[in-house]
Amino acid sequence: MNEKVKDIIEWGYCIVIALVLALLFRYFIGTPTIVQQRSMFPTLQENQRLILNRTFRITKKMPERGQIITFEAPSSEKSKWEADQSNPVAIYDNEPKGLFKKFVYYSLEITKKSYIKRVVGLPGEHVKIENGKVYINGNELEEDYLSSDVVTESDVFYDFIVPEGYIFAMGDNRTKSTDCRELGCIPFEKLEGVVCFRFWPMNVFGKI
Repeated sequence: MNEKVKDIIEWGYCIVIALVLALLFRYFIGTPTIVQQRSMFPTLQENQRLILNRTFRITKKMPERGQIITFEAPSSEKSKWEADQSNPVAIYDNEPKGLFKKFVYYSLEITKKSYIKRVVGLPGEHVKIENGKVYINGNELEEDYLSSDVVTESDVFYDFIVPEGYIFAMGDNRTKSTDCRELGCIPFEKLEGVVCFRFWPMNVFGKI
């Protein structure tokens, strides 16, 4: 084998290894993202740039209440006639077929739709939405991150126990947010990241 071919092969190995390491870092450690929705206003605004922490995929630690997360969008919303308060779980029946499509969807995330919301209810907790407020295990939840005029309403999922291995999340801009009130609780394996840092614009640079 001549030196030129050998150099090309070595460079090919280096490029492949670098790509694999980059994908592993992106999937298990962290990745940037852009806010594309109004559902977290005023906490987050459209076009702000964030860093997602994804180390929970290694530690298997459930996010804490109050943390802002991203998750894979469920297949569909539910109406108040379809909602089962005894089984308040989101539906995922859009699993891509074939190894390549799964790689593009789950690893590259090119064709995947995601939501960004705040964790409100944790596994085993009783969540009740009533009179414009959220109650956890019978106690009113203090939500100082909401604007003073925000009320929380739901006629789909409003009185239920969060199943084990699931979380209940809502947007801060409650009237402009499609969230677990219509979608159902999100399984841990569909969580994508925990928002930990905002790096753009510079006037709001810092930890979330």
